Amino acid sequence: MKLECTVSGRVLVPWESVSASLADLTDGAGLRVEVFDGDAPAPADLGDVVFYTAPYDRPFRLEPVKRLAGVKVIQTLNAGYDDLLPLLPPGATLCNARGLHNAGTAEHALGLILAAQRELPRWIRAQDKGDWEHAHTRALAGSRVLIVGYGSIGAALDARLAACEAETIRVARRPRPADRVRGVADLDALLPGADVVVLVTPLSPDTRGLLDARRLALLPDGALVVNVGRGPVLDTAAIEAETASGRLRAALDVTDPEPLPGDHPLWRTPGVIITPHVAGGADDFYPKAAAFVTAQVRRFAAGQPLVNVVSG
Repeated sequence: MKLECTVSGRVLVPWESVSASLADLTDGAGLRVEVFDGDAPAPADLGDVVFYTAPYDRPFRLEPVKRLAGVKVIQTLNAGYDDLLPLLPPGATLCNARGLHNAGTAEHALGLILAAQRELPRWIRAQDKGDWEHAHTRALAGSRVLIVGYGSIGAALDARLAACEAETIRVARRPRPADRVRGVADLDALLPGADVVVLVTPLSPDTRGLLDARRLALLPDGALVVNVGRGPVLDTAAIEAETASGRLRAALDVTDPEPLPGDHPLWRTPGVIITPHVAGGADDFYPKAAAFVTAQVRRFAAGQPLVNVVSG
């Protein structure tokens, strides 16, 4: 059955597979679906673009946004959208990719925690030298883990931590007693009892510098700070000082600044693991994202409510 379009104009999607799955929309149905992969600047003429999908993790993903004067919907494939909000054209609706990165980010966060607790970088360096360096390490089982920013990614991480026999404490902006979620106002009281703190929060004026020098000082000696949310949620100078002294450890997939300069001390600080903002980009993301964008464009074309609306 042919889709009844309620809008007309150009739709930009990031992959040929999505364009092919929407081919029926280009057959006199009112929309033209084209691929923009974000590897180079967008075409000069964007005046008729009504739906723009910002390609995931590509250098020119945001380049067209300020030129989309007539756009009705901007769909980001990131869970976070702090970088897009200042660029949003008047009247445009912004949708994010909530849910698409749950498994990948939670899996990566768990990997960082396990790598730090079981000192995997130490053993890899020993392997490179052919050293049989026998020692015992910390465990994840029995550890108390604060998940700060408890949303869909936090819930996915929670499930994985439960399988590892860790105790989890859920923290969000506001308390949700029915879900056993504490409010961020309780954070100061919770930090002294934490073995691991995982930051999964988006960046906003309220979360910028959320884990600063004062709050880091509340953590017990040897605690691990993991950041898979946004770099500026963690005070870089403060975590640098705490890890340089050996009092705290860190596992960071996001940093401030980002990319982290090659001469930054955190790269060489013992007890620090750094990955280059790759938590959400595992290969399971792409088929999910293609299916999501296809369904979202069809909702838009039919005049149906969009999902994951965050602004507009």
